[in-house]
Amino acid sequence: MARKAKIARKTRETEITVELNLDGRGNGDVKTPLPFFDHMLTNFARHGLFDLKIRAKGDVEVDFHHTVEDVGITLGEALKKALGNNAGIKRCGSSDVPMMDSLSTVILDISNRPYFKFSSAVSSFAIESVYSSLKKGSVEKTFDVGLMKEFMKALSNSAGLDLHITLHYGEDIHHAIESVYKALGRALGAAVTVDPRIKGVLSTKGKL
Repeated sequence: MARKAKIARKTRETEITVELNLDGRGNGDVKTPLPFFDHMLTNFARHGLFDLKIRAKGDVEVDFHHTVEDVGITLGEALKKALGNNAGIKRCGSSDVPMMDSLSTVILDISNRPYFKFSSAVSSFAIESVYSSLKKGSVEKTFDVGLMKEFMKALSNSAGLDLHITLHYGEDIHHAIESVYKALGRALGAAVTVDPRIKGVLSTKGKL
């Protein structure tokens, strides 16, 4: 059975569609108002070997937060739907990913009991400029560690992930954030892997 899902979400602030294939080839087709965010989500898909298509519109002239958080919520819903009853999956995954001056660790459990822990040695105020010239004039906006954290928290809550992220260090904020998204993809890719030895759900309780 194909492990695919398509989820649409529309609010007064955002309009988002996510298509996810867990058994893909790592093809990312992501278009949001935030080019840097697109780049991060494409890396996530590539390293997790998921096929991921995202289309998102949002009130970025107000703030990036609404769009970033709602993409996390919608992606989480797609992940949960694609997994179905979680039968046969390894459930847990972890990955350490370096990128030049940066190093990140992601450890997760598809437990259906959301919990999120984020630890960073990189300041939330360290920023990478990614978008400017918004429709209300030339206003420079930024994508920072805090926004990444909000995306991860939304994903954890929506998908039911026990998600622990450590950003150990980083000098270039681009490298630091990218190492986290790559590690997330690899950890999740490992967790959703089907093992034929696992009958039903990998839990002594018999369900998650």
